Amino acid sequence: MYIVVSLAILVTMVLALVRALKGPSVYDRVLAVNVFGTKTVLLLSVIAFLYGRPDFLDLALAYALINMVGILAVLNFFQNRSRRKSDPEAEND
Repeated sequence: MYIVVSLAILVTMVLALVRALKGPSVYDRVLAVNVFGTKTVLLLSVIAFLYGRPDFLDLALAYALINMVGILAVLNFFQNRSRRKSDPEAEND
């Protein structure tokens, strides 16, 4: 059962990577990377239960927090970059 779930998660991770590489916009690519990170957390959790290693759940939780902060930072960067392109006077502030 866990092996089937692991394979299904791996398939969705591959699909997220394809979307990250081919995404039509930057925001689609960021969303795909976020989905990849979420699926990584799920895969770590399934592996933890599969091998009876509850310490992997701590790694999954830490990775989820790092993924969330990283995605917020990337989105903030792209938002500020788009503001700078649309308002050239904002660079002088």
